[in-house]
Amino acid sequence: MSTSKPLLEVLTLTPDGDDTFVGHPQVIPSGRIYGGELVARAQVAMAHTVGDDSRVHSLHGYFLRAGDVHQPTRWVVQRLRDGRSFSARTVSAMQGDRVLFHAMASFQVPGPGVEHQDPIPDLPDPETLPTSEEALRGTDVRDTHYWSHDRSFDIRHSPTAVYTAADGEPSTRQTVWLRAWETLPDDPALHRSALAYVCDYTMLEPVLRRHGAAWADDGVVTASLDHAMWWHHDGRMDGWVALVQESPIATRGLGLGTARLYTHDGTLLASVVQEGLVHLP
Repeated sequence: MSTSKPLLEVLTLTPDGDDTFVGHPQVIPSGRIYGGELVARAQVAMAHTVGDDSRVHSLHGYFLRAGDVHQPTRWVVQRLRDGRSFSARTVSAMQGDRVLFHAMASFQVPGPGVEHQDPIPDLPDPETLPTSEEALRGTDVRDTHYWSHDRSFDIRHSPTAVYTAADGEPSTRQTVWLRAWETLPDDPALHRSALAYVCDYTMLEPVLRRHGAAWADDGVVTASLDHAMWWHHDGRMDGWVALVQESPIATRGLGLGTARLYTHDGTLLASVVQEGLVHLP
């Protein structure tokens, strides 16, 4: 069970003037703001400036600087366009005069149209997989307590997690099941924000897994650089959601990760692509 700042608090921003909002980061061992918090709060800030009938369908963002978890962050939104069906916004996350993250998102008033989706692949039952606490039992690295107890989601890996060791055959594919520890309100917009929050946890893990590296290995350095995601359907993030992940390529010290997020019953909620810096010893 998580002992961190409640997820609802993370997904809440305080207005601070016209189209400007303030939030206080979660404190994590690295001292740097978690990337998923930046993505989620960017989406939340922009969503506050569109009508209730509009829902986010895409976001593209860049991680520009590491943020200090002990300093509040200001979110400054710019309104680019408001049409009958689509609205566009940009947002900058600021600490002082430093831009930490910059993103653009598009919002749509949903309407009828073509529909299809890839089916969910055959996946293991999340209830049969070890929890992070079980996977880390007996280890003692800097992030053990954070990974085991202080994340906002129950996270379960298939194959086994790469927290402290990359066991098994090298692979560019994995599945990560996630479920919020908290029971969340019914508001679909909040669940869309929670979905954005989870997507930076494991996006670069298939790169590590392919090269036999673990997060805790000496000399492993990773940093999220850019992040793109598309929301397709609404679903609950306090129920099991599978990230079906792979890394098609890594080159010049940069790794690309992709993920499709499915509900337990097979609804495709979102697609995500992220590129990041990956340096191995």
